[in-house]
Amino acid sequence: MNVNELSEKLREMYRGASQGDAVVMVHLFGIKYANEIRESGASPKEIVLAAGMSESYGVEVNKGINLAKFVQVRT
Repeated sequence: MNVNELSEKLREMYRGASQGDAVVMVHLFGIKYANEIRESGASPKEIVLAAGMSESYGVEVNKGINLAKFVQVRT
């Protein structure tokens, strides 16, 4: 995935979040797409800026990326 595709996924997850769960969805994005983010070569900051979000959310995406090696997404 490229930066634009990743930012679109992030935007969809963030905007589709229930009230109070927006930041959780940013973490979940980092968990779900950790490999794709790494492979893209883009920084979390680049992805959140491309999604039209505050650059501070890059830290939250990074937390999700770091959590990815410890958790599994349930559907």
